[in-house]
Amino acid sequence: MAMFDKFKNNFGKKDDADKYLSGLNKSRKTFGDRIRSLSNNFHGIDDELLEELMIILLESDVGIHTAQKIVDMFESNGNMLKNFESMEDYFIYILYEFYENIEEEYIHYNENGPTVILMVGVNGSGKTTTSAKLIQYYQRQGKKVAVAAADTFRAGAIDQIDTWASRLQVPCIKGKPEQDPSSVLVDACRYAKENNIDILIGDTAGRLQNKKNLMRELNKMTRVVGREIEGAPHEVWLVLDATTGQNGITQAEVFLEATNVTGIILTKMDGTARGGVVLSIRDLLHLPIRFMGLGEKPEDLRPFDIVSYIMGITKGMDDGSD
Repeated sequence: MAMFDKFKNNFGKKDDADKYLSGLNKSRKTFGDRIRSLSNNFHGIDDELLEELMIILLESDVGIHTAQKIVDMFESNGNMLKNFESMEDYFIYILYEFYENIEEEYIHYNENGPTVILMVGVNGSGKTTTSAKLIQYYQRQGKKVAVAAADTFRAGAIDQIDTWASRLQVPCIKGKPEQDPSSVLVDACRYAKENNIDILIGDTAGRLQNKKNLMRELNKMTRVVGREIEGAPHEVWLVLDATTGQNGITQAEVFLEATNVTGIILTKMDGTARGGVVLSIRDLLHLPIRFMGLGEKPEDLRPFDIVSYIMGITKGMDDGSD
């Protein structure tokens, strides 16, 4: 199929192709290999095939409502496909079309001063470690970065991000344990303006036990940074642990009630065999994936690319192989 060949050739030119292949290996062995196994009993596009595709999607954590939409898209346009290879290529292309169906929003960078990025997410999602990786990502781009230790309630959180900041030689604006996190962000914004910082990353608390407190804290943080720097926060990124699957969707819904989340960072994608949650996030939350954690090293946090993701969980570089 010409459209799939173009899609595959595009993947081959991606700088991140190898990262995605290695990081999504577990998902590819369950999702991609399961799709290929359908060739053993392929009789065309029939109810049995559609049911098998639905099961594969569900077992990859796509979610029932999203999976049904994908299967319906495939069924409505796939009846003309007579051989398995064409069917497989078309199904993979449908996954791409499904994600791309929602208009992409680019990251908002502040052209007139520091760009403020608030990191939100539950404790244990990898939020603080991801903040450190983002520091390195922007450093590699030649940006001047600072971090605000605004998670003042969790024991050791301030020390954790401060240690990373010292190691990476970036300023860390911090307060005392149990200090109002908004006051830390105010200090950080003022520091960023005075010192010509390009990117200010705010590592916030991730408490879900009391939703009202969470909402109140995040609303206040948003207000105070907006007063200090016009348009801030320019991005609010929700960090989700990919190994939690559909539970991550539930977590996201709580944070969406509390603040204007602009994107998702999925961590630990290399640790799950159920990488289909990306499609559910896009469908149910209408939010873009900004970055994806494909390993433990700093350089394994990669900007999300839909072509690399789809090929990474399905075919890899060559048909039928890793």
